[in-house]
Amino acid sequence: MQFVARSDYSPRMHAIRIGETGGPQVMSFEEVDEPTAAADNIVVTVGAAGVNYIDTYHRSGLYDMPLPFTPGLEGSGTVSAVGSDVSQWSVGDKVAWTGAIGSYAEQVAMPAASAVAVPAGVSDDVAAAAMLQGLTAHYLVDSTYALQQGDKCVVHAAAGGVGLLLVQMAKMRGAEVFATVGTDEKAELARGAGADHVIMYRHVDFAEAIEQIAGPNAIDVVYDGVGATTFDGGLRVLRRRGVMATFGNASGPVTAITPIAASAGKSLFVTRPSLFDYIAEPGELQTRADEMFGWIAAGDLDVRIGLELPLASAVEAHELLEGRHTTGKVLLRP
Repeated sequence: MQFVARSDYSPRMHAIRIGETGGPQVMSFEEVDEPTAAADNIVVTVGAAGVNYIDTYHRSGLYDMPLPFTPGLEGSGTVSAVGSDVSQWSVGDKVAWTGAIGSYAEQVAMPAASAVAVPAGVSDDVAAAAMLQGLTAHYLVDSTYALQQGDKCVVHAAAGGVGLLLVQMAKMRGAEVFATVGTDEKAELARGAGADHVIMYRHVDFAEAIEQIAGPNAIDVVYDGVGATTFDGGLRVLRRRGVMATFGNASGPVTAITPIAASAGKSLFVTRPSLFDYIAEPGELQTRADEMFGWIAAGDLDVRIGLELPLASAVEAHELLEGRHTTGKVLLRP
């Protein structure tokens, strides 16, 4: 018997695909063509992909994406191919990344500049878990509002992936941390991360509770990844010229507000920052990653991995994340 090679054959892999926006069930586990490395790209075999709220915004249509697409912006793995113009990476290098769409897959292609080296002392799992959420926490406390010794800050959802890292980084800078959480288990996690005051927002009005401890108009900055349900209370507790950093929409997006309402009579600053604007300049990504990985390797920053699921269970991962049933980081394993 004679076999004839097929000229149209492409190697295949598995990935999560989204053909229409909606709830978690719009995601499907499919076989697709493996990616190839364009001139300035690398291809990475994914060891672990991070699950983040921004993935749910892409899936739901809150943030526009061209359809169909493979979700996921973050992960770690091993370089398996390099483009002709790439000199900084070689096949076999261990890398981590954020901002590379298509990471819910066995392999992902990305611009070479999107990856950072994973140093000795940082496991692949921790590298995948730390990139988007860790760098988000870093820019918030380092750049959006640069915390200093004695500053008072509020961290909402303090037992979540970003929240636990924010609490730790805020304490590194000598801030007094007011953490809000929803359950006793999450309260213990926030305290373990170093929070000075832990407020159970389901039992009390968090703004009233903060005012009872710190007094009115006492908070320098509110780091709010929750959105609709916490925004107004956050404005209330801020000091004159305080900063509201609303960086997420876990409870839904903040409704439209006027500048007068946002100022709350205190000349407040309201910002809607995004990680990708804080790693856009040459060297910013590597600089932030180097400092973060240095803390991890030294044992100064604990990255909690709360749940690991196989890639095919992406629907379950999104359901748990959006239902506020997770703590720390959720990872998908191809």
